[in-house]
Amino acid sequence: MQLPDVNEKWTHRINTVTIGATKEQGGTRGKTITVGGQTTLPSLTFEGATPNKPVIAGYVADTPPDWPDTLKNAIGKEINSPAEWARKCVETFGVDMINLSLIGADPSGKNSTPAECARVVESVLKAVDVPLIIRGCNDEEKDNLVLLECSQASRGENCLIGSAKEKNYRTVVAICKADKHKIIAEAPVDINIGKQVNILLQDSGFDLNDVVMFQTTAALGYGLDYVYTILERARTTGIKGDKLMAMPQLCDVGGETWRVKEAVADEDVLPGWGSLQKRGPMWEAACAAAYLQAGADILIMAHPAAIATIKMLIQRLS
Repeated sequence: MQLPDVNEKWTHRINTVTIGATKEQGGTRGKTITVGGQTTLPSLTFEGATPNKPVIAGYVADTPPDWPDTLKNAIGKEINSPAEWARKCVETFGVDMINLSLIGADPSGKNSTPAECARVVESVLKAVDVPLIIRGCNDEEKDNLVLLECSQASRGENCLIGSAKEKNYRTVVAICKADKHKIIAEAPVDINIGKQVNILLQDSGFDLNDVVMFQTTAALGYGLDYVYTILERARTTGIKGDKLMAMPQLCDVGGETWRVKEAVADEDVLPGWGSLQKRGPMWEAACAAAYLQAGADILIMAHPAAIATIKMLIQRLS
């Protein structure tokens, strides 16, 4: 007796997005990164094609984040220099690209000027030749000024810039169209708002083939399961044929994991939870592994041990 074919039959594919520009393409990058293109769900290669494997973007910030010493020490003294930090991420940690978060621009913090942020972008571009993600400080009013300067400073490099949200998408679209960058479309863990942002970008004349979706990220124990289902639903909807949801997806695992108690508190605060030196990177790796299975194409990561673990996992799944 012949068994029935239980494989899913998907009819469409996820958009491919290429980040970075080589010298021949008008930039200075040594390589480009292409994500997306799947015609199946993660790891189910027997049901469809997965032409581009997920990639890791090393988390770099313009000023040292409020992280525990266990993470700062693992990165090293380079954490005090964005350019050196980026170089170490590429040469030592082996990341595919760099995520530069301009957290120093936050008005409630260091309050760096847009010009200062642009100089940081220029220094990182000189230090490494991999593609660059440029993100602001999550203050929309300040980010509109910061991203404008940073976009111009990286003109021709085909960076991934974010984020475009419901309230500021017009500014981000104008910036990225003028300087020929790609856009991160961000939504607050809501698939309907995510689709609405994509509609707004399209209505503004921005090509959705140049968009990466970001449904924000939650750490293990802090809503990971909910974000997982949103990413999974977005991916399923995309390969079923909804062109407004057929974009690659990004997760800021490092930026989110190292904010939660379980990843930053010593054992005297969490008795019986084990050494923080092991627990922290394990927490980050566990989050990243889950999001890989949910459909993440770009994982922003911080701890070198977690990066090494996920690099090995991606290779095995590929």
